[in-house]
Amino acid sequence: MCANKTGSLEDLVIFGVDIGKDTFHLVGFDRADQLGHAQADRAAGVECHIRTTPRCIVGIEACLSAHFVSRTLRGMGFEPRIIPALYVKSFNKGQKNGYNDAVAIAEAALRPNLRTVSEKDQDQLDLQALHQVRARLVSRRTASINQIRAFLIEQGITVRSGLRALKNSFEAILEQRRGEVSPRMRGILIGLYGDWLWLDKRIEDVSGEIEEISRTEENCANVMTIPGIGPMISTAMVTAVGKGEAFDRGRDFVAWVGLVPTQYSTGGRTILGRITKRGGRYLRMLFVQAAKVIMMRQNRWSTFSFGPWLTEAVKRMPRNKAAVALANKLARTAWSALRHGTRFDAPRDMAMETI
Repeated sequence: MCANKTGSLEDLVIFGVDIGKDTFHLVGFDRADQLGHAQADRAAGVECHIRTTPRCIVGIEACLSAHFVSRTLRGMGFEPRIIPALYVKSFNKGQKNGYNDAVAIAEAALRPNLRTVSEKDQDQLDLQALHQVRARLVSRRTASINQIRAFLIEQGITVRSGLRALKNSFEAILEQRRGEVSPRMRGILIGLYGDWLWLDKRIEDVSGEIEEISRTEENCANVMTIPGIGPMISTAMVTAVGKGEAFDRGRDFVAWVGLVPTQYSTGGRTILGRITKRGGRYLRMLFVQAAKVIMMRQNRWSTFSFGPWLTEAVKRMPRNKAAVALANKLARTAWSALRHGTRFDAPRDMAMETI
């Protein structure tokens, strides 16, 4: 343990904690916003040390284990605040090290209007892990498929685009082109195809577990009444924002997802650009996919309350831009259903293919 500065612990009103793998840095400020305490300690010794400090606000940067540390501190009587790394960076002075990071976290936590990250419980973290595992498996499957296509092209064999087209014709290609493909390359391709099938099974198992959770979770059931939204989006929303208490309105949630235009306004002029793509990248991707699914079923638009709006939107803007606008509307509607525990106005059996 190394102490940089130690003052009166009784006067401290806020702590900044920089979480590390082995070492935690703690910095405390007193009522006069003066540095009152600074210390670095091994992770195992931090809990014993912090038990002797007065119960106060504790700022934590959003990172791995931040939610676990937050729940532990809350159980000890502290008021933890998990702060996005983007906001902490604005308060960082000098070069990057554990002490300066802890000071920046403490100063950020003092700001009264700074938006913090909602603390996740263990069920949310478990569900988040399922989504992360599924996303990794899908990425690996895509890589395997692309590699199979690349190797086939090197042998002068092309297959039309689409996952099903390649899967349905793969064995026939190897059989019909036996003389064109070397035995070694044939073994490589068969091995990649086996990886593909194994990944399909793993994705199916994880997706089934996510769907089972969505059927037993009331909040997910309400969100799934919205057209185009199924188990993946509903569970991802519950994982990311809980019941949406961190946002005052749907527009705030959509801004966090990154589905609002970039703004650069000055001198009374409002200048809007492309969407910001800030915040929840995974959720943004799911909402855009759901919007594109809805836009493929134009004959169903009239059955939903936003059907007339979507019809006019497609007329006045490019199709991809209209899809992003629809994703924005779906996200705001989903937040409202989640936050207020309500269902969408269209019957569920009239909804289309969901994500």
